Amino acid sequence: MTFDEQIQALQNIIDKSSRIVFFGGAGVSTESGIPDFRSQDGLYSQKWKMPPEYMVSRTCFDKQTKEFFEFYREKLIIKGVKPNVTHIRLAQLEKAGKLLAVVTQNIDGLHQAAGSKNVYELHGSTLRNFCMNCGMPYGIDFIEKSASAPDGIPRCEKCGGIIKPDVVLYEEGLDENVIDGALEAISSADTLIIGGTSLVVYPAAGFIRNFRGQNLVMINKSATNADSNCDLVIHDSLGKVFEKIRA
Repeated sequence: MTFDEQIQALQNIIDKSSRIVFFGGAGVSTESGIPDFRSQDGLYSQKWKMPPEYMVSRTCFDKQTKEFFEFYREKLIIKGVKPNVTHIRLAQLEKAGKLLAVVTQNIDGLHQAAGSKNVYELHGSTLRNFCMNCGMPYGIDFIEKSASAPDGIPRCEKCGGIIKPDVVLYEEGLDENVIDGALEAISSADTLIIGGTSLVVYPAAGFIRNFRGQNLVMINKSATNADSNCDLVIHDSLGKVFEKIRA
């Protein structure tokens, strides 16, 4: 099919669907200017004193907390970014009663910023932070400003405990409530649109196996192992696709 034919096929699927779930990865956010981890220019390809996988691990957070936050503030706190057309169109589909939920591997909160209400953040969010001792919540600005602290570690103003980002680090498990909600949404969907993910991060990538609906759609720049199982595959940018889609 030509690109225009693929767009028309996707629009037809959306028009006939009433319980769409969108499962998204880093490719959703890169078009807002947020770098990913695994591309040629991603964090995993950059040179650090220690591997990025270690820098965002629970071991690093526990044992080298200062170094963890140096890396975290420099590479994972992204400010001044705005939702792109994909975020906006998905929010419009939800408002129109077509989209049931967004299941995202991203931690930037851009789906909510665009207006999406039912979002399952599998890997948490940089926008939420909490004291590990008393549970006091803190925003992203507090983490950023903690760079000026004597040891560079954000500490609770109430009890002095270390503040942890509400992000799932390597060696940590996903939140059970988020998992349950995401799996329930996927299993009850009539259409599952997978976008901007190479489906190599587990356990999240395995969630799509719970889909029992009619239409499985893949939108990704490069081929994935799931392509052969999809009813429609579009190898192009999400923005280019969603700017053509009507809610």
